[in-house]
Amino acid sequence: MNLPNKITVARIFLIPIFIIVMLDLFSWGDVNIASMQIPLAHLIGAIIFIFASATDWVDGYIARKYNLVTNLGKFLDPLADKLLVSAALIVLVELGSVPAWMVIVIITREFAVTGLRLLIAERGEVSAAKMLGKIKMWAQVVAISVLLLHNFPFAFLSIPFDIIALWIAVIFTVVSGWDYFAKNKDVFIDHK
Repeated sequence: MNLPNKITVARIFLIPIFIIVMLDLFSWGDVNIASMQIPLAHLIGAIIFIFASATDWVDGYIARKYNLVTNLGKFLDPLADKLLVSAALIVLVELGSVPAWMVIVIITREFAVTGLRLLIAERGEVSAAKMLGKIKMWAQVVAISVLLLHNFPFAFLSIPFDIIALWIAVIFTVVSGWDYFAKNKDVFIDHK
């Protein structure tokens, strides 16, 4: 297992730690950040989530730069992303910070695209991430990060940036999923 794959696996192992911290099983209390009270568990959870999300860029950069792209990496990297984002969104639903229907839309898109990728792989083709998919991922990361931080620092300006970012993430999720299916619709045609 090469370094990029180890980084990806580490991202997966951070997910249960993130969940345990976010569910505030230890009741760490609140922290005051610039006169704003945020549960310490949510601050630590946000740091773990942001760190784990950043490793997605790091493992990809190392894999491409040093020609360490492997089939295992092509499998694990998008899986790690989907698991991390799904876990964070489900925790946010549990905390009452995100409407469940938005999370259902995002997770449904991820399952659908994963299924489509399996069909594409069955034909012996590889489907790399497209620009819309990358924008979708970073829109989700930004939205989740701000939601975990209770809209910090935008709460001071009375701007609901967390909700705006979540809507942007949902829109890019739907658009990128639609684009992915539109560009690969021929996979559903039986070639005899």
